[in-house]
Amino acid sequence: MHTLVFLSTRQVLQCQPAACQALPLLPRELFPLLFKVAFMDKKTVVLRELVHTWPFPLLSFQQLLQECAHCSRALLQERPSTESMQAVILGLTARLHTPETEAGTQPLCRKHALRVLDMTGLLDDGVEQDPGTMSMWDCTAAVARTCIAQQQGGTAEPGLAPIPVEVRVDLRVNRASYAFLREALRSSVGSPLRLCCRDLRAEDLPMRNTVALLQLLDAGCLRRVDLRFNNLGLRGLSVIIPHVARFQHLASLRLHYVHGDSRQPSVDGEDNFRYFLAQMGRFTCLRELSMGSSLLSGRLDQLLSTLQSPLESLELAFCALLPEDLRFLARSPHAVHLKKLDLSGNDLSGSQLEPFQGLLRAAAATLLHLELTECQLADTQLLATLPVLTRCTSLRYLGLYGNPLSMAGLKELLRDSVVQAELRTVVHPFPVDCYEGLPWPPPASVLLEASINEEKFARVEAELHQLLLASGRAHVLWTTDIYGRLAADYFSL
Repeated sequence: MHTLVFLSTRQVLQCQPAACQALPLLPRELFPLLFKVAFMDKKTVVLRELVHTWPFPLLSFQQLLQECAHCSRALLQERPSTESMQAVILGLTARLHTPETEAGTQPLCRKHALRVLDMTGLLDDGVEQDPGTMSMWDCTAAVARTCIAQQQGGTAEPGLAPIPVEVRVDLRVNRASYAFLREALRSSVGSPLRLCCRDLRAEDLPMRNTVALLQLLDAGCLRRVDLRFNNLGLRGLSVIIPHVARFQHLASLRLHYVHGDSRQPSVDGEDNFRYFLAQMGRFTCLRELSMGSSLLSGRLDQLLSTLQSPLESLELAFCALLPEDLRFLARSPHAVHLKKLDLSGNDLSGSQLEPFQGLLRAAAATLLHLELTECQLADTQLLATLPVLTRCTSLRYLGLYGNPLSMAGLKELLRDSVVQAELRTVVHPFPVDCYEGLPWPPPASVLLEASINEEKFARVEAELHQLLLASGRAHVLWTTDIYGRLAADYFSL
């Protein structure tokens, strides 16, 4: 439903030339809604002029494009329109080339001048390609080109300094885009258009390039560093980590494939690990740590003991955790603060089950998001864990995909989870009943690759749906879709 104010605003924008002429006469308080409607309806002429004449110090996509009192549509949950994004950038460029006082127009007052354009929080699905929308990389590239052009071209009228604008973005960089982004970051230094990175995601980037990029980023802006598919190893990580540790406001650090064989440690490997731990102790604001696919067997206590503050999100997928690792985590200060926990790919079916249950017991009061994909949890282990799992009364998301659970086990989970009033999403496996000729216990690879009996699974889905309806929980999503972007980012919890 749209309010009368929203409908009136949409009508005003139907004739774009007239709307642009009317902007100086409209109350400043209408500008946020004007921006959302213009962005939504691709009123590019108006959108460009809105950015050009924006009367507030901050223009934030996260504030303006979310669900609001006038319109329930949350545009940040959609890929942005190419036309709308280009219009915003054109408006920014025009603003930079407008001096404080321009003949024939109202002066741009420095007190109310746009100082920050915050373009962070755009959807980054990386899946669907639509020529009418922009991916996160497309948006990054468009802003980067503007930075380079601004530095090369300067202002339209020499001697009249433009009002500087800080542009906050989330940067995604790989080998192909590294040189381009490095040039953009260099161009923004000392430029009236200053590029400021909030979240950095670097994929398959050589160590020296990663270091060079980190050196160009503003220490006061960076919130997250996410290094993926870099296969750093402890040696590479020991080179990079001091450059990351200078970001004192960093809240999220995501590292992957940090290999170092603790069963046959070398002198160099031990030295690198100790150096890594020492650098980790420099972070004062870290709240999320992801060490996916890193060999941490028997070393979790060393890693977590160095941190200055308790973590709220901890991802340890495929880290070969031992029972003593889980016991330490359950007793540590981190457990009682955890909102998100990912133990995917760690075998929790044997001696790890009891310490895992102890960890759940410790985190029950705060846990919102629990990911247990491919943890070898069969019915026996799930049923033994349910009394502790259902104590997590604030839990919103539960991921169990790739575990050898039967339909009977899933039904038991569905019935017992009725006490978890906040639960909204359960990503469950295809029940073992729906496979033909499974070996037992079935390896996760078999569960992920073997074909299922579609007719049997259709009956399972129908029965689960009926049980949800009967318990008054039709709003809870039970699904096998692991690619549906259902897992929440830590900052959205």
